[in-house]
Amino acid sequence: MKYITSLNFRIARQVFGCSNNIIGQVIDLENKTIHNTLIISPPGKGKTTLLRDIIRVISNGIPELEFPGQTCGLVDERGEIAASYRGIPQNDIGIRTDVIGNVSKEKGMKMLIRSMSPQVIACDEIGSHKDVEAIKNAMISGVKGIFTMHGKDMEDVRKNSEINKLVEDKQIEKIIFI
Repeated sequence: MKYITSLNFRIARQVFGCSNNIIGQVIDLENKTIHNTLIISPPGKGKTTLLRDIIRVISNGIPELEFPGQTCGLVDERGEIAASYRGIPQNDIGIRTDVIGNVSKEKGMKMLIRSMSPQVIACDEIGSHKDVEAIKNAMISGVKGIFTMHGKDMEDVRKNSEINKLVEDKQIEKIIFI
């Protein structure tokens, strides 16, 4: 590397309890599972932080709601969610969460389904055709999902034909705007 003019450090931080107001929308208490959920907001508004807290809560369970912990698989493509160091998550992502890091979302979801048997898969910033195909394969396998994407409103969802198809086909059950 030569002539570096600037550096940008992103430090993942946890905000415990930030999902408290919306967790009831994500969880299906009747069936003791979750709804396939899409979290949408512009960059820098807390999608990843919210996703991290939701996964922690779902993984640990919620005794007061009689919601048992779910086995979660987290595809942490850029290391922002779990902040793993030498394979060990530095952030609290729950006791039943397995992390696949530093691989594409597509490969990570396939690896989790084949080797970890998650009940729930989570990944950040979906949008490509390959991401959506991997999500469809996970859902066909009976795995639920929580995903995030950049956007500000339903119009932004409609502009992404791949994600819009998931919504139109009712494979995404809940959409949360931040």
